[in-house]
Amino acid sequence: MAVTVGSSRLGLAALRRLPEASRPLLRPGTVPAGIVHLGLGAFHRAHQAVYTEAAIGAAGGDWGIVGVAPRSTELVGTLAAQDNLFSVTTRAATGGSTRVIGSLAGVRHAASDPAGIVALLADPAIRVVTLTVTEKAYQLDPVTGRLRPDPALAADLAGDGPPGTVPGLLVRGLAARAAADAGPIALVSCDNLPSNGVRLRGVVEQALARSGAAERVLGWVAANVTFPGTMVDRIVPASTADTFAVARHALGFADLAAVDAEPYTQWVIEDAFPGGRPAWDRAGAVLTDDAGPWERLKLRGLNGLHSATAYLGALAGRETVADALGIPGLTGVLRRLVAEEVAVSFAPPAGVSVVEYGDEVLGRFANPAIRHRTLQVALDGSQKLPQRILHTIADLRAAGRPARWSALVVAAWARFACGHADDGGALPLVDPLADRIRGALATAGGTPAGVVDALFGLREVFPAVVADDDEVRADVTDWLAALHRHGVAATLAGAA
Repeated sequence: MAVTVGSSRLGLAALRRLPEASRPLLRPGTVPAGIVHLGLGAFHRAHQAVYTEAAIGAAGGDWGIVGVAPRSTELVGTLAAQDNLFSVTTRAATGGSTRVIGSLAGVRHAASDPAGIVALLADPAIRVVTLTVTEKAYQLDPVTGRLRPDPALAADLAGDGPPGTVPGLLVRGLAARAAADAGPIALVSCDNLPSNGVRLRGVVEQALARSGAAERVLGWVAANVTFPGTMVDRIVPASTADTFAVARHALGFADLAAVDAEPYTQWVIEDAFPGGRPAWDRAGAVLTDDAGPWERLKLRGLNGLHSATAYLGALAGRETVADALGIPGLTGVLRRLVAEEVAVSFAPPAGVSVVEYGDEVLGRFANPAIRHRTLQVALDGSQKLPQRILHTIADLRAAGRPARWSALVVAAWARFACGHADDGGALPLVDPLADRIRGALATAGGTPAGVVDALFGLREVFPAVVADDDEVRADVTDWLAALHRHGVAATLAGAA
């Protein structure tokens, strides 16, 4: 979004003129960097950056964040022009509030300065690296958890030129850190992956092995690097022209890095930080020995419902998640999905009711001030479906339970992948496996059973325990046939 000539821009010079309630707790440049964050997107700015500012404000510490954008130069330039300041507008149905965040100590662009990022990862002052790079950047097979390098990562691991991938940057950075014996460090995945700490450890260890790293480097990493698991939660839609307009009105200055977010926020972190950490617990984060139950609660009880709402909503022509909940019967189906399947598929955190959690989630989804587009949530479905839905199905079937409502979500994704909404309008398939999915569908013969056969053959997505289950296959086929013949609204109306 271009700045109007003559308009005022957010930056250090603007701080004293901001409304008092909107001023940051920290002034950029006054807190040394102790954290590198890979993935400078809206979620990080509305979540970890907010928690970290509050933690430093409460307990001090040299924990400023250097935010690294793997690809986009535009955001780096925008933040640099604003002295690393940006605002978060918390939006509820009853109104909103806007506050500037000052926890970024700097911003960098990995693609244009990979050697600089490697040096930063090897800096003894940096003791924590956090990541929000989305599922696909890890290049893991979602079924097996094995590294599945593309040509760029393969080149990184072969040492052919400067690193251009996230695993490549981490491997080179850790090797440089080991060579300098620069002190222990925690690598913290904040992405929606099952066992995200374990998965990140797997990425690093497999990438190091493939790179031919020396035994000394492997031993140093084993002794000095931890991979705490986390669960992160806050709905942060993509910024729009309205986001920037609201921030401009609230601050009196243009903020071209502004983000919107819902009021709810949560961060659960395994407390394994050999080089220390910010006092995130003072900022409201939950420190634990095991984030696994919290992670499964969120992946299945929130992200699974988010994907269900997005696919069914997009098929029905609803632009946002809140709009989709207005489809008659959808809320009831989602409640049954939670109560009859999600709640009995795993053991939740002590004292937590999965059904009550699901009701709270649906209330959050209904917030009309958060315009989270169904097509945005529907991105990269092949990477999201396993942990959000297929793991629930696998656990239910292992216990001899049906997975009817979860099968509806799979059918909705399959129908979405076919490319047309109920009104015939085109739907975009934005997915790392888009070519594989389209190739599979080309052999399906146009029938629901053929589509299910073709897609279930994608073992990168569907594990054998799901794909070879005749009851699951029949349920998905029946739902897909209903969606194809009748559309979302009529299918949901007859679902009870």
